[in-house]
Formats: sequence, C-alpha cells, structure tokens
Amino acid sequence: MKKLRIGIIGTCRRGSLGDRYLTPEDNVEIIAGADISTHQLDRFKARIQENLKNTPNCYLDYREMIEKEKLDGVFVTSPDFCHEEQAVFALEHGIGVYLEKPIAITVEGADRILRAGYENKAKLVLGHNMRYMSFVLKMKELIDSGVIGQVKAIWCRHFISYGGDAYFHDWHADRKCANSLLLQKGAHDIDVIHWLAGSYTRRVNGMGGLTVYGDLPKREKNPEVPVETTFNTSNWPPLEQKGFNPVVDVEDLNMINMQLANGVFATYMQCHYTPDSCRNYTVIGTKGRLENYGDHHEDTTIELWDDRRIDAFRLNGDATFRTPPGKGGHGGSDPAIVRSFFSVLRGEGKPNSSPQAARYSVATGCLGAESIRNGGIPFDVPKLANYLEEYDYSS
Repeated sequence: MKKLRIGIIGTCRRGSLGDRYLTPEDNVEIIAGADISTHQLDRFKARIQENLKNTPNCYLDYREMIEKEKLDGVFVTSPDFCHEEQAVFALEHGIGVYLEKPIAITVEGADRILRAGYENKAKLVLGHNMRYMSFVLKMKELIDSGVIGQVKAIWCRHFISYGGDAYFHDWHADRKCANSLLLQKGAHDIDVIHWLAGSYTRRVNGMGGLTVYGDLPKREKNPEVPVETTFNTSNWPPLEQKGFNPVVDVEDLNMINMQLANGVFATYMQCHYTPDSCRNYTVIGTKGRLENYGDHHEDTTIELWDDRRIDAFRLNGDATFRTPPGKGGHGGSDPAIVRSFFSVLRGEGKPNSSPQAARYSVATGCLGAESIRNGGIPFDVPKLANYLEEYDYSS
C-alpha cells in the first residue's frame, strides 16, 4: 500500500483531524503544515513529533507549502472564509483535498471549488462527518428499508448550549467571515435532511434574528491578542455573558423551511443559547415516524412509531433501536471520514457524502439566511450545471 504524503492548512483545532487518529496501518505521513500563526505551527510541530515521531516542515504561506512539497493530499481545516481560496489553489495544483465543512460561505464560492476540482481532475472530499454517525446511519438504513413508507416531511430541532462560547466570541460572529450560522452549524443538518430525504432543496424561506447576543458586552478589537475559544459551563445564563467578538451580526436563532425537489417538506430550527445540546430529527413517512433521542455524544435511541393509536402521545415507539457511539471524535465519525479520504486518494472507495451535496447544503443555508434578512421571502436554490452535478470527485 502506497504511503500517502499529507499536508495540513490551518493546523489548530480541526487541524488535528488529519493526524489525531493515524495508526501505522494507515501508512500516512504528515509531512508539512501551514498556518499564519507561528505559535500554532510550533504546537503542530510538537504534536507531530510526539505522536507520529517525524518532524514536519512548517510554512506561514500555504501556497509555498503546496508548491514546494510533493503532496498526495491536503486537509483544509482553516476558518470558513479561507476555504474557497485555499481549496481552489490546491485543486489547481492537482492535489487531493479534504475540505472541512462548510464548503464555502457563498454559493458562488462553492461552485468555483467544484469547477476547480472538475477542471483539474483533482479529488475532493467534504468533511460532512455526520453521515458517519451511527444514529444517522441507522435512520438512513430504516428509511431505505421502507419501514416508514415514502418520506414526506423531516423536522430538525438543533439545541446548542455552547453557541455563545463557540460562535460569538470569535470570527464566527461576523457575517463577512461566516455569512450565517446556517452554514458553520446548519450545513451538517441541512445535509443530513437532504440525505435522509433523498433529494436537495429547491426553495427555501426563513425567519430568525439576533435575539440575545447582539447587545451584550463586546471586547475591544486587538489583532495582536489571539482569541482562544473555550467552552465554559459557568458562562450562564446567556444574558450575563460578556467578552463577545467586536462584530456580532449573525443570527443566534434561525428557522428555515425547505421544499425539496422530490416533494419532501422540511424544517430546520437552530438556537444558540439553550441550556442543553442535541440534534433531534423527526422523519414522517406514509407508514410511520422516526425520531432520535440523543445524538453522537452518548447511546442514542431511535424510536419507530408504525402502529396507529387514538390515545395520547407516546414517548416510546412501537420499536426502539439503540446506536452507541463509536470510538474517536464526534462519536467515531471523525476517524471514519478521515480514513475515507485516504481511501479516495488511493482510488479504493467512495465517501458517504459528495461535493455536490455539500454545495446544496451551503446554497440552502445561504439563501435561507438571505430570506431571514429580507422579511422571510422565499428564494429558489440554483441548480448546478449538469457537468458538475454528474461528476465523480472521488474517481
């Protein structure tokens, strides 16, 4: 098996995705990393030396790394607003790319990435790791088995207790950098809705707003002081928090309605100041209903109701399916998706997701945000060009 030579762009936080789960059996070497922070590069080098026993080359400019190193693939795990520029540059050099979600922060940016992969015949894998989570896989299996009949509606409620910590203290809070949290967080759920429904959104409208975090104390803008995002349960209740990003103009409450091309109707609701965290999906078909309790953090139950009753609501269904999380980050989905990228680079397999799916997820989120910011008017999601729609980015 060929040894893969891998580089990482954006070496902190999700930047450890490419090396954290490696074993000798993977036959992968992290040979280089690029980051604009010398501090983060030092941490990256120390991490690789300690865990993988080799010394990577470090670059302050990702373009220099790509041009100098002989790479088989690169992880692009930088902030969202960097994805388009960095992925396109790597693809134009014929290097396989693992691109963390969201694929981009505009529809045009996502389409540009897909064109770059197509024109340069470079492999592209998107980091939609929820397609590897055990509870999502089980729901997909049950739906495909026909147990609830033909899917007609999907609802997702997304509770995010750490929203203030994770998304309003740094660049995520700024529209110029994130566009909307329907991308950074919602891209996952919109993608899962599309996958479970077997179709993409064609029309979307939304409502929402900056309902809590907009008027809370912000810190002074100081580019010399790096911001380290930490999750702290003592940051509660929401109205008593402080130290937010100097610019806060993304919504902390988002609700969008989606009409999919195959006739399925869906709703996604997201709140960033709940006391608990969970994704809760309800899938309604012509023969029954599915709903998950819990997600990747713990043992999850999926309830199936397929026997009609006249009496009151039943918390437990007619059948219950349990899906324990796997080992590794995000319930085992991180190591699974990383290894799927390595398989694609070797020409040995296809990932569960696709760049096209990632693009439609972002397009839905972008136009959902535009609807929210324009009084809830609906927008049509533009289709991809046929040649991009049909192209296999893993071959």
